[in-house]
Amino acid sequence: MTIALIDYGAGNLRSVHNALVAAGATQVAVTADPDIVAKADRIVLPGVGAFAACMNGLSAIPGLVEAMDRRVRTDGVPFLGICVGMQLLADAGEEHGRHAGLGWIGGTVRAFDPAPGLRIPHMGWNDVVPTAAHPVIAQGEAYFLHGYHFADTADVAATSSHGATFTAAVAKDNIVGVQYHPEKSQAYGLATLERFLAWRP
Repeated sequence: MTIALIDYGAGNLRSVHNALVAAGATQVAVTADPDIVAKADRIVLPGVGAFAACMNGLSAIPGLVEAMDRRVRTDGVPFLGICVGMQLLADAGEEHGRHAGLGWIGGTVRAFDPAPGLRIPHMGWNDVVPTAAHPVIAQGEAYFLHGYHFADTADVAATSSHGATFTAAVAKDNIVGVQYHPEKSQAYGLATLERFLAWRP
């Protein structure tokens, strides 16, 4: 089973790679090559930084978005988006202006509403509360680091809370995304990746 870990200059590639291997993956290709992506059995999209910069970095690699789209949405291979990699699934993001996302899951990435005593970005351990049974998402505690959240979506798989309830995970068909960082979430994060590797949507 080959996993394409997408390298577009905006993710914790080494730590995500190591976490996937620790979870049982034996063939992880850190790649931006559309030909490798087009043959991968699973695809993982990490992401760190601003929405627009990440989307621009992804779109700047010739054929990469098209290969991902074809492999995930036409061929139906399992896909995992992590942090901004999850946010890029949305129709749009509102960080530093409004920018188009991949549009694979309906919704908009918005800033947290400021409130007295509320620290932004949201950083640290917090509960993950599933909204319905899903083979990849489970109850637990995970590590978050983000100032924006996935809003206005019907495909919420789990929530958490920071001043108000926000989307901790999304899921639709063979696509799942988590706002938290599995690679930083110790046993809970490794268990999430183990479930993703075993998932047969």
